[in-house]
Amino acid sequence: MWKTRAGSTGRLIQLCLGYFAFYVVYSVALKYYTAKPPVPPRMADADFAVWSTLGGTLLCLGVVLAARWFHLHSTGQVTLGSFRFSRELLYVIPSGVCTAVVIPTTTLMYTLPITVMVAMIIMRGSIIIVSRAVDGLQIWQGILKKRVYASENLAIVFAVLAVATQLFFATWFKRPGEKDLQFQWTAAASAILGSYVVAYTIRLYIMNYYKNTRPKGIAYDNKGFFGVEQISASSTLAVAAVAIYFWPTDLRQIVDFRRAVEVPSRYWLGSTLAGATFGIVAFFSVFLFMFQGRTATFAGLVNRLTSLIAGTAATLVFAFGFGGRMPATADWWSLGFIFVSVGLLSSAERRRVREATALAIADRYVAQFAGSEAEGRVLVARARLRRKSGDLPAARADLQSALALGAS
Repeated sequence: MWKTRAGSTGRLIQLCLGYFAFYVVYSVALKYYTAKPPVPPRMADADFAVWSTLGGTLLCLGVVLAARWFHLHSTGQVTLGSFRFSRELLYVIPSGVCTAVVIPTTTLMYTLPITVMVAMIIMRGSIIIVSRAVDGLQIWQGILKKRVYASENLAIVFAVLAVATQLFFATWFKRPGEKDLQFQWTAAASAILGSYVVAYTIRLYIMNYYKNTRPKGIAYDNKGFFGVEQISASSTLAVAAVAIYFWPTDLRQIVDFRRAVEVPSRYWLGSTLAGATFGIVAFFSVFLFMFQGRTATFAGLVNRLTSLIAGTAATLVFAFGFGGRMPATADWWSLGFIFVSVGLLSSAERRRVREATALAIADRYVAQFAGSEAEGRVLVARARLRRKSGDLPAARADLQSALALGAS
């Protein structure tokens, strides 16, 4: 690997390549062990989910503990009885509980009788939609101060088209003689997708709440957030596994889980190692979100694009190398819709960066002309920029200051 410096384009490319490579390895391994053909598959879905989740969880937890990422920089303390702890734990721990739902449901989405590419489109498209809902809610609550552009709302339309194509309209795009790869609305598939979307929505809200409520001058402790979240997720998964194992029921899914633990598949080691690669993917994802010198929205767009390309590549590798299904016509349409959606979001982010740069320049001018005759006019100019960016309270404050100075 070539040498790069923090915050450079080269470092960003390295992270994207690592994220892409390990995602492809994990996705191909998952389909290798669980896909049909062969019939029966090498591993049952429950077997792979149990051992791959164990591999990924142990790797993430081990790194977090070894690197001591569990010290979260706090903005204050909370006292509960005789216990005193960081106030952020009140919502970071619940975020970890949601992560404990996202981890296995992601794996189970890939084990459904659809391609990795289709599963990725459905999940990524759903997250683009709920991300806009989370932004809207936090803007309404006054937590987030930003303007939503028309291109961002249009991006949601294309994301809805991408997801709806797979969930409802795949047969419309099917060519004569083409196999039907439409998402099947079974109870299990609905439960898996529903659990994934609900848990991810709550987690997104918490992550954005943490980011948008940090006081000025207090840095984001992304490593601490990730570390505490992983400890919470691992603890939740462990408690849930024990509870499910000893739950006195004959429900098929519970019986499959017990069997996977009591009578391990001969492929258990391979699936555990495959899960470890998914754990590595989690770190690359975090490093992309923490990338120095770029906005969180930019990092999220890079993350989504890289994972979509990885899902497409994994589908093609498994199709050509292991006789898996090729993407159907509807899949390519959905992928195109998602890329249009991401492109529109990227356009909005570039516009937001330009406005932030202009606002930073205006801040310098306000400081430079403080006390001079031009101060009022500079404040008016900054108020316009703040209004465009969606920070209306700050814009009003600038206008009031300008009026007090007699600016027109």
